[in-house]
Amino acid sequence: MAQNNIYLVGFMGTGKTSVGKALAKKKGSNFVDLDDLIELKERRRITDIFAQDGEPYFRRIERKTLKEVARQKNFVVACGGGIVIDPENIVVMKESGVMICLSAAPEVIIARTCGSSGRPLLNVADPKTQIELLLNLRAPYYAHADKSIDTSCLSLKEVVEKIIKMLLSGHTAGAKKRKENRRISKSA
Repeated sequence: MAQNNIYLVGFMGTGKTSVGKALAKKKGSNFVDLDDLIELKERRRITDIFAQDGEPYFRRIERKTLKEVARQKNFVVACGGGIVIDPENIVVMKESGVMICLSAAPEVIIARTCGSSGRPLLNVADPKTQIELLLNLRAPYYAHADKSIDTSCLSLKEVVEKIIKMLLSGHTAGAKKRKENRRISKSA
């Protein structure tokens, strides 16, 4: 598997795509949004995949697509918010690069995603409760990230600068990463 990719994980509306594009440009890397790639391969929107084939089908396609991207080098990858619920995906990301979790307060997520019909998990009567529930359910998975950044009060430029500083300081790699990958693999 290739190494040196940067995987941006986190809940929808935390800035993964915007940050990913800006970070890739600043680093001279390639950028890919995993959900966009899945839509291209499937020739339909994520909402249609969920509606027609369900979330389990989508998660299988997501895992397969992630493995394909992980074979590449020098990519900044914006991942779907639920990618971390599959422990195998966490191992793939950590073995092929750095996993950075972007987070935001539920109120910020609502403000950033309001009016978007392309968010199948938020097409519910009470989106704030749904966001809080999903954030709580996914928190243990997001905790596997090499580094986390709360984007609630940061500009795009500030988030990118924080990531660059982390990468330059080496705060995202080392023996801890290898030990954690073995632990995740055993629990999967």
